[in-house]
Amino acid sequence: MVQTFAKVFGIFYLIVGILGFIPGLVQPIIGGPPLSIEAGYGKLLGLFPVNLIHNLVHIGIGIWGILAARSIPRAVNFARANAVLFGVLFLLGIIPATNTLFGLAPIYGGDAWLHLLSAAVAAYFGFAAGAREHAWHT
Repeated sequence: MVQTFAKVFGIFYLIVGILGFIPGLVQPIIGGPPLSIEAGYGKLLGLFPVNLIHNLVHIGIGIWGILAARSIPRAVNFARANAVLFGVLFLLGIIPATNTLFGLAPIYGGDAWLHLLSAAVAAYFGFAAGAREHAWHT
């Protein structure tokens, strides 16, 4: 079950990262918070703020998830790491002073809430379901 999570989560984030590079799917942001890296800055599907760095991180997480799905211990570690990572990104995204990751990537608005949902799902698979599955296979 945790391996399926890692694969699906990975595929989802890989696709989202790739979609962020398709200009027709990214609407310009007018008057949004300033970024140090403006390349690709816009709202994916009009909902989720993204930029070049943001998209590359999503692609990296996607590839990591697909590779982690090859074994239960790796999938559990992937889920746990992403529960923490996305939980921190959610908290940073709801604080105005840090909601652009110090100018590197926009993590506010709809993106913050997607991070919260991602953290919750990853926490379930990493700490509840994943722990049981990992213990059963060792």
